[in-house]
Amino acid sequence: MHIELPKKRYYKIGEVAKAFGVPISMIRYWEQEFDMIKPKKNSKGDRMFTEVDIDKLKIVYHLAKEQGYSLEGVRKKLREQPKKTVTRITTINRLEAIKTELLKIKNQL
Repeated sequence: MHIELPKKRYYKIGEVAKAFGVPISMIRYWEQEFDMIKPKKNSKGDRMFTEVDIDKLKIVYHLAKEQGYSLEGVRKKLREQPKKTVTRITTINRLEAIKTELLKIKNQL
């Protein structure tokens, strides 16, 4: 899954949810369910996601939404083979980004 977000230091939860095409409540739920997702909170308590948080959400999204794993299945997969799973998903995301860029170049020609 390739998501389009502008280059910023922090992203609000609404921006993140819109980029992933899921409700805000799902992002909050994933944050509760997976210890690896820990966005910073500002003085008002608003969640501020970094690029690292976005990458971790991409992993959960890929396994849950694209691969069809249950949340327990996602937890199990990340527990059993964390490096292999993360490396594979990161590679897929990079290839999708390259494909998107190549399609943009093709359309400009």
